[in-house]
Amino acid sequence: MKARLTRSAVGAALLCLAVGAQASSHREAPFITTVPKVDATDFYMFNSYETGRAGYVTLIANYQPLQDGYGGPNYFSMDPNALYEIHVDNVGDAKEHLTFQFRFKNTLSNSGAGTSLSVGGKMVGIPLIQSGAVASVKDANLQVNESYTLTVVRGDRRSGTAQAVTHATSGATTFDKPVDNIGKKTIADYASYAAKHVYPITIPGCSTPAKVFVGQRQDPFAVNLGTIFDLVNAPVSVITDPSLINAAPNTLDDKNVSTLALEVHKDCLKSATDDVIGGWTTASLRQGRLLDPKPGSGHQASEKAGGAWVQVSRLGMPLVNEVVIGLKDKDKFNSSKPKDDGQFADYVTNPTLPALLEIALALPNTAPTNFPRNDLVTTFLTGIKGVNQQKTVTASEMLRLNTAIAAVPFAQQNRLGIVGNILAAGNDNAGYPNGRRPKDDVVDISLVAVMGGLCVANGDTDKLGFGAACKPSVVPLGATTFKLHDAVDQAVVPLLSGFPYLNTPIPGTK
Repeated sequence: MKARLTRSAVGAALLCLAVGAQASSHREAPFITTVPKVDATDFYMFNSYETGRAGYVTLIANYQPLQDGYGGPNYFSMDPNALYEIHVDNVGDAKEHLTFQFRFKNTLSNSGAGTSLSVGGKMVGIPLIQSGAVASVKDANLQVNESYTLTVVRGDRRSGTAQAVTHATSGATTFDKPVDNIGKKTIADYASYAAKHVYPITIPGCSTPAKVFVGQRQDPFAVNLGTIFDLVNAPVSVITDPSLINAAPNTLDDKNVSTLALEVHKDCLKSATDDVIGGWTTASLRQGRLLDPKPGSGHQASEKAGGAWVQVSRLGMPLVNEVVIGLKDKDKFNSSKPKDDGQFADYVTNPTLPALLEIALALPNTAPTNFPRNDLVTTFLTGIKGVNQQKTVTASEMLRLNTAIAAVPFAQQNRLGIVGNILAAGNDNAGYPNGRRPKDDVVDISLVAVMGGLCVANGDTDKLGFGAACKPSVVPLGATTFKLHDAVDQAVVPLLSGFPYLNTPIPGTK
């Protein structure tokens, strides 16, 4: 009994820290906490499972963490001085070969003069971003209208060939973003209002129409933040009992995020010779910022930005910068590119998290012993052979998706992705770490990987191609790793059945 509880305690602690790490995608590095508008929270890439959308791939990049629906009066517009990007490597050399760039603009109504009311014979500007109920695109009652452009770059993100993405019907090069969900009185039917901002688009060089949506969504990630950050203040008896998988409340249940969503046919993303693509999202700011000590009237009139773009946020697979990369290198990782990930290799081959927990809990000899951890290299840096490994393999951190593996309908998706598929002897290989779907419980899946669960699944015959050093015997927790969970169930988070898949945001009033 003592040995069983010891292993459970270690596994639970690792699990909870992994959960905290996932949530830390919301504030994962020192510098990014100072510029939340360019803080990437999660990145999703999966074969679309909406009815009638076979052959399409959905890419979702979420930014601006921990938004409260009542966070007015300015709410959560995107940064017009930032460059938000989604990158795709369809060659396998850890370089972007296709980049989608989003740039934003905030415009005051009445040609920049804003909205005014007659008060005592004088026209005076109102303090809110709305003057009445809002129901349509560019609604007359909005004082601030947010729009964006979308550009596709083939080749290097800065020196490649850039072309404007256009509205498939009108040919327009500018798209409108819905205002955030202020509340029921301002926007009576937010779902219908937001749906008017889903646009059919034409991507140069792509013969199949695509879709784009940019706007506020309910945060799709599930985690128990307070418990984790309070020194893993969680009852072991709960989080080691699979029957209590949904015992704890999701502390992000009432939070929103800002979503950049694309749905693109796989033939526009992959190469002619490889069905597997790699993807990640970044945000960049100008190298220089000048603040006006005496700003004039206007929207965000106090700042001028210039100089070269500097990448300050990077996110592909969840967990990596949070609990794999050392604290001293977190900002460095956020500014780096996948092609240079060799500099971070030791963090993956010799991870510190298991050793750190052994020290903290005074419970030695409970972590996997297969060094270098080729199971983690495969999971995070190369992809699994025969599943989501590109034909040309360059070890690098990104989300990898096999576009040839058919999507699985939402109701039939295994919340543990490939790990769950192995346990259930099922046919769902369309989930994490083969891409990432909103339903995939990446916390539990990543925990299994960190604690060596994939070595257990690998078996003595090396069926997953991890190498001879990755066997069940190197995993002290053994099959117990498959029973661990964070007591918060990702699979019950409310989601939509089709694009953009993430749920309508929480309103400021109910």
